Amino acid sequence: MTKQNAFTREDLLRCSRGELFGPGNAQLPAPNMLMVDRITHISEEGGKYGKGELVAELDINPDLWFFACHFEGDPVMPGCLGLDAMWQLVGFFLGWQGLPGRGRALGSGEVKFFGQVLPTAKKITYNIHIKRVLRGKLNLAIADGSVSVDGREIYTAEGLRVGVFTSTENF
Repeated sequence: MTKQNAFTREDLLRCSRGELFGPGNAQLPAPNMLMVDRITHISEEGGKYGKGELVAELDINPDLWFFACHFEGDPVMPGCLGLDAMWQLVGFFLGWQGLPGRGRALGSGEVKFFGQVLPTAKKITYNIHIKRVLRGKLNLAIADGSVSVDGREIYTAEGLRVGVFTSTENF
């Protein structure tokens, strides 16, 4: 059976409700914290390391919730939301791989911000390059990612780590 290699906003909303990978498995956050409108490409091959990649997008418009509060008179998307989107996508990759459990961000290596997302922007593109997937008692993915706005790279993160856990009670 061939895995689906692209997902619409409606697919991602189904994932946020726990309907895509099944109960108790990886979910995306619901709006407003869902920072992705679509996944245009997902594969277990390719990317910088040959172990998988994702490309996803978020449409920007001046009415997005964070522009009204960050910062009044100087609206800019918080950089942490772009970082969170990359973690969201690494967790999605684990669910898409069929690994059971609830996703949790476990950290990252170096993160760099060298640009910004303003209300005048049109589209964010996320690129995730899977470095390693560990399967066993702990199911974990390690990836590098980048955020681009209107074709210009503005954030990078190395060593994004996300795990999926069948129990999060002692986490």
